[in-house]
Amino acid sequence: MNVYLAELIGTGLLLLMGSGVVANMLLPKTKGNGGGIMAISTGWALAVFLGVVVAGPYSGAHLNPAVTIGLALTGQFDWALAPGYIMAQVLGAMIGVGIAWLFYKDHYEASDDAGLKAAPFATSPAIRNLPLNFFSEVVGTFVLILVILYNDGVEIGDGNKTPIGMGSLGAIPVAFLVWVIGLSLGGTTGYAINPARDFGPRLMHWILPIKDKGSSDWGYAWVPIAGPCVGAALAAGLYLMAGS
Repeated sequence: MNVYLAELIGTGLLLLMGSGVVANMLLPKTKGNGGGIMAISTGWALAVFLGVVVAGPYSGAHLNPAVTIGLALTGQFDWALAPGYIMAQVLGAMIGVGIAWLFYKDHYEASDDAGLKAAPFATSPAIRNLPLNFFSEVVGTFVLILVILYNDGVEIGDGNKTPIGMGSLGAIPVAFLVWVIGLSLGGTTGYAINPARDFGPRLMHWILPIKDKGSSDWGYAWVPIAGPCVGAALAAGLYLMAGS
């Protein structure tokens, strides 16, 4: 599989299942309505598992521009491939969240709460304090990238290694990593820790004909983009200073 197609499909699966679990827990009249942070964090963790299973052997399963940036900064990934990876991740996220919206379309229309309708698309802070919201995204992404950096590439059939990414941890370990980040650090901003995961779906929320959808909150959108990028850079810096 082409590496860019692998990133698109992997990120699409991530958002289909991740947006889907949020919709299932929050939107009215679903059979999962009323689930809490444990259910949502578990759903996102297993969504990452699916994306890594599919994309890992081909692209390394970055599925996240912050992963791509962190690896490129440490010399473990070719900068020339980075723009294509990031574009594929954003497009995959848009496709995945669009399918999830269509899947739950009746339940979106059954709600008159604009905030609930936005939640399956993009993150938002529990308490709006932009400096601390930014810090939350930096720290969550720092943990994600630092753990990824301390793993080797994935062996594939011919004995070569794929570009290192979330797949380097293995699908199950990376799911546990995302799970613990959600449970420990996800209560402030919803732990985007992934610019593509937030920007692509936020753009789809703005584009799609969702009844009474309200604002896409572009004033907050820079936080889940800049925060993860800074977190990735800090993790890369620590990794390089440690002499690894």
